[in-house]
Amino acid sequence: MNTNAKVPANPRGRSSLRALLVASIACSAGLSLLTGCAPLILGGAVIGTGLVVTDRRTTGMQLEDKAIENKGEARAKELATLGRINVSSYNRTVLITGEVPGETERAAVEKAVAGVENVRSVVNELVVAPNLTVSQRSSDSLLGAKVKASLVDAKDVAANAYRVLAERGVVYLMGRVTEREATRAVEISRSVPGVVKVVRVLDIITEEELSAMTGKK
Repeated sequence: MNTNAKVPANPRGRSSLRALLVASIACSAGLSLLTGCAPLILGGAVIGTGLVVTDRRTTGMQLEDKAIENKGEARAKELATLGRINVSSYNRTVLITGEVPGETERAAVEKAVAGVENVRSVVNELVVAPNLTVSQRSSDSLLGAKVKASLVDAKDVAANAYRVLAERGVVYLMGRVTEREATRAVEISRSVPGVVKVVRVLDIITEEELSAMTGKK
């Protein structure tokens, strides 16, 4: 996403654009199950239609992460048929969220996902609890969309560098960022009403690596 895209100076215009952005991100985060959604094109990047051209991962890595997610969720659901499990992979670091009936399933799911080919590490955030309702899941999707929109609003953050997920009011940040960028993103996320906690699932790179990646000094 191009965070330098011009936003109307008119506060009403800016508010309308932000509302559109929140709605589009919410669609990609899962609200499309409840309402009709269309992709939003902003600054040359497509939101809500799969791979994003401004992602800091290579296209090959994005495809590899998608394969890890598909295989991981398939294995997890075989072990915890009563649970609700989400597997999210970024640069081969895997985040597992959702609910399972007990600690046995929680440990078994982690082991199964960790065994998927090319997985580098696993962060297990599964909770032993009843599955969230559709309403609760929708609320989390909207919260994640608001956090993402806040990152877009910030002039000192490359919003496209982050993948934002929300579960039970907890916001998870994934991406390849510097420590400076990570600290700022956490600060912005915590300022969004409804956020209970922010968890970093970030691949930290150096400022030199960032410069080489973006071509900027």
